[in-house]
Amino acid sequence: MPDSGNSIGVGIVGLSATGGWAAGAHLPALNAVDGIELRALAASSAASARAAGAAYGVPAYTSVEQLAGDENVDLVVVAVKVPRHRELVLPVLEAGVPVLSEWPLAVDLREAWEMERAAGTTPTFVGLQGRSSPAFRWLADLVSEGFVGEVLSATVVASSTEWGTPVPPNLVYTLDRKLGATMLTIAFGHAIDLVSMVVGELRDVVATTATRRPQVPLGRTGQVVPMTAEDQIAISGTVAGGAILSVHHRGGAASGAGFSLLIDGTEGRLEITAAEFPHLGPVTVYGTRGGGRPTKMTPPSGYDDYPGLAGTVIHTLAHAYAAIRDDLVHGTTVAPDFAHAVKRHRLLDAIVRSAATGQRQTLGPCAQ
Repeated sequence: MPDSGNSIGVGIVGLSATGGWAAGAHLPALNAVDGIELRALAASSAASARAAGAAYGVPAYTSVEQLAGDENVDLVVVAVKVPRHRELVLPVLEAGVPVLSEWPLAVDLREAWEMERAAGTTPTFVGLQGRSSPAFRWLADLVSEGFVGEVLSATVVASSTEWGTPVPPNLVYTLDRKLGATMLTIAFGHAIDLVSMVVGELRDVVATTATRRPQVPLGRTGQVVPMTAEDQIAISGTVAGGAILSVHHRGGAASGAGFSLLIDGTEGRLEITAAEFPHLGPVTVYGTRGGGRPTKMTPPSGYDDYPGLAGTVIHTLAHAYAAIRDDLVHGTTVAPDFAHAVKRHRLLDAIVRSAATGQRQTLGPCAQ
């Protein structure tokens, strides 16, 4: 790893000259953070590699093995569709190069376990960037420091416009629950990770899920395509300390995307809302202690290192890259890794099993 005087060199799999998430989010986030920079990329074909290499001015490869073998690459970022994560992550780990994989890490818990085991002592990171959000780091501190007293309950109501509304052809794969990129794993997965960060990990869970729209319009073609992914997810369970957590996440919501988290405690209340996805966009916080009327609250200084990015989708991602940089340079373990990803996949797997059997699932010590 580079010493503190050198930049971390990043190689991205999935950085296209034609745009996409890597180009629109990862690259500007990297550009905003000192001490870490794009050094190379890998694409799926020689033509796309040439185009992307020319567009971004870095070496371009046609295989992840070549990318991991570049001596200027200290971190490989896998920013492609979930079904390809395993085939791309494993060769990087075999080469002993640190890797950041987008979330979900894998199509299922078995694959996530395999990738975690393959990492050995190689540093790994997973794209649950909401954990780097200034607002949610502050909220976690507020709760742990006793702002609401002892947490009694936490209630989440969230909605996504996807998984029910017309789907573009390139996202049809998100409708197939077997491919691991569903509302449960993506929208719900990101949200429950943030909630767990603030109020604690679930010790047990009971779930009810449904696919209320088994067919979804294919863009504006007039055709429909099948959907097996859940578009209604309701769970409840207890977190450490005994507080009750309940969540209802709805897909294809006509009213638009949204998120709300209500935390009730013995001494006060916190009300957290977001207009869309809380791990990407801004959140609004109201709080009260001692029964007074809730008032708007803002994080104190010291949480946000990139205030100029506030309100953009790269705000939390820039903080995530800064945490990854520091972990690689200083040997800290702040950014979520593959072990954390397995913890989150274990919860999602327990939700699926509970919904299928009607039975409450207990999450063992390694989920804590």
